[in-house]
Amino acid sequence: MRLPYLLLDVDGVLIPFPDADGSTPATHTRHDVVPAGRSADNPVTVWLDPAHGRLLMAVIRTGLVTPVWCTSWRQDAATLIGPLLDLPTWPYVELPRPQITTSHPNGYLWKRDHVETWLGEAPAIWIDDDFTSLDHDWAEERTTRGAATLLIQPAPRAGLQAEHLAEVRAWAGRLLTVQAAAPAAPSETEAA
Repeated sequence: MRLPYLLLDVDGVLIPFPDADGSTPATHTRHDVVPAGRSADNPVTVWLDPAHGRLLMAVIRTGLVTPVWCTSWRQDAATLIGPLLDLPTWPYVELPRPQITTSHPNGYLWKRDHVETWLGEAPAIWIDDDFTSLDHDWAEERTTRGAATLLIQPAPRAGLQAEHLAEVRAWAGRLLTVQAAAPAAPSETEAA
């Protein structure tokens, strides 16, 4: 059985966007990080909730999903963000650096075409704060053709919540039950 990928964004999910007054949730701690290609004397300040690492690992330890970073942070998610949350190194979707002025240049999230190619027909749970209705339609179409897909969209100023991860666990558990109950395809010798 193929485990669904858990595709995880960073900005607006693990790093909430500040309120109009510049405040972030009280649960989050300030960190200065230096992404690849950036000078050490020009770090980026991020705000992370240490509980996210524990919550994510509780889901990962169920064995129901395979975690993958899916963020414009690319490899920096694995080398900078993950360690601050005590997460092990996960693979990441190699996203391009498009020259765009909106995250929805075609009416849907710019990452989607790259994610679709990367996923193939694998099942997926994708957590991102920036989906449009066209992304939700895409997820329904994938599911209809047999590639079960769940999109979870946290509010970008609040970020990832425990209930989002409860939804991941429940959905992945149901998918595993359905896959286990499905009759196996006959082998070539049985079909002959």
